[in-house]
Amino acid sequence: MRRVSLNQRRSFEENSTDEIEVALFVFEHEDLTDPVRLSTDPTERLTLDPLTYGTRSTFDGANPAYQPFLFALVSTDLPSDIEDAPAAATLTLENVDSGMAELLQSITTRATVHMAIVLASSPDLIEAEFRGMKLISAEGDASEITLSISREPIEEESFPVDRMTKQRFPGLHR
Repeated sequence: MRRVSLNQRRSFEENSTDEIEVALFVFEHEDLTDPVRLSTDPTERLTLDPLTYGTRSTFDGANPAYQPFLFALVSTDLPSDIEDAPAAATLTLENVDSGMAELLQSITTRATVHMAIVLASSPDLIEAEFRGMKLISAEGDASEITLSISREPIEEESFPVDRMTKQRFPGLHR
């Protein structure tokens, strides 16, 4: 069972509430100089020129610094709490430009994705957290890109674990 804050429990029980759940994402990859940080809510104005909105939170996959998460038009299906199922999420980025598609197509290895759910009124209090997930696939068209995020696929693990080399298994190579 997942623990949630009193504010979130109250927002679940009320018919209408001012509390807004915000999903924060950190994308890390060896080809990126800095992690990409995205938020699903324009909590505050970050800069005037260019005009950008986002959420400031201490959640970060790499270090606990107070980093801004840029607002993007993202809709998401959150990972479930089912015990035997792997954590899996789907993100749909809307109003994308060609630069995002080119970036996703240029990457050949999987990016690591960290995800947190916070409330807009308390962005430093993490309600749910999913770390170390992998970007499994990215599909899209001119208007949106859908990202599938899950754990490292177990089907891609090598079998058998040990390599059948002369040094490890000399009886096989006579």
